[in-house]
Amino acid sequence: MNVRYRVQLSEAERVELNGLLSGKRQAVRRVKRAQILLASDLGQAEERIARTLGVGISTVYRTRRRFVEGNLICALSEEARAGAPRKLSGQEEALLVATACSKAPAGCARWTLKLLAGRMLELTEHGILSSETIRRRLHANELKPWQRKMWCIPKIDAEYVARMEDVLDLYAEQPPPSHPVVSFDESPQQLIGEVRTPIAALPGQAERYDSEYRRNGTANLFIMVDAHRPWRHVKVTDQRTGQDFAACMRDLVDRHYPRAKKIRVILDNLSTHTGAALYNSFPPAEARRVLSKLEFHYTPKHASWLNMVEIEIGVLRKQCLDRRIEQRAELESEIAIWEKRRNASGEKIKWLFNCEKARKKMRHAYPQLLSESNAARAAA
Repeated sequence: MNVRYRVQLSEAERVELNGLLSGKRQAVRRVKRAQILLASDLGQAEERIARTLGVGISTVYRTRRRFVEGNLICALSEEARAGAPRKLSGQEEALLVATACSKAPAGCARWTLKLLAGRMLELTEHGILSSETIRRRLHANELKPWQRKMWCIPKIDAEYVARMEDVLDLYAEQPPPSHPVVSFDESPQQLIGEVRTPIAALPGQAERYDSEYRRNGTANLFIMVDAHRPWRHVKVTDQRTGQDFAACMRDLVDRHYPRAKKIRVILDNLSTHTGAALYNSFPPAEARRVLSKLEFHYTPKHASWLNMVEIEIGVLRKQCLDRRIEQRAELESEIAIWEKRRNASGEKIKWLFNCEKARKKMRHAYPQLLSESNAARAAA
């Protein structure tokens, strides 16, 4: 052990280092230095520390030296590294960030590294700037102007909250068999065939298939999953019309839950997901009979994450449909086998989000009630 650089930590320093190791995510180098200091404080030899932590002896030596000659901050932080200075100054880097966040030039869909490098040459006195320089500075500022993300911004109002809590209460309860809760949705599926026969996998070689394929039309999948027991069903249809929806609802009542007094169905706001679809598909008496056994509960608009069946659709696609399936008959057969196996395995979705968590996590989004005085003033 190097006697000259003997590490002796104070109690406060030990607490700080242990907190660094057990706290939030840290850089690997910083964690290694903290571990070196703690091990050195226990009197362990450099060779043993290096072997245990998987670092070089020189790393252990430098960390100890920087602690003894400096302080804890010096030992944990990065040393100045040799190399050329940055081409962009702090002011120029700020200009780059502002440019990358601005509208792209006319005729361009978005900023690219080459475009940004050219613009920086116009705005600064640099004679040359590489795309790699621009990339590194953008990366340091967590900017990727060539990427865009599409997302739906829900309008969180009293109606949104009311529908959300209604659905969450259904998930949270333990209903009797006579009042099941079923989550329902549909998903499109392309029928795609191979133009050339794939080459089977061999040891050391993955399966290979041709990028060219044959499109054989589409099918629709109606997926329903019980929110409280390990049951799901997938029905394959050509379309997803109101008549198809009505047939699924009659199947729920007559085939899947014939003894249920009331089936609570959770679904989204698609125009066909209404009682009117049943009256457009069946005689009035039959439509009334089926509807009397159903109770529709709608998720808020732009809140598909509240529909439990979305999770099941993801499992179905990953486990069964992540491949090319050419014919509808094959699609139905493969889905039926998947469905039977998954039901038999006892798998069910464990939903953890409830009204209490929603009120805490989304408290700022909940409608703000008027105080009594404001309410009285508003009434006057």
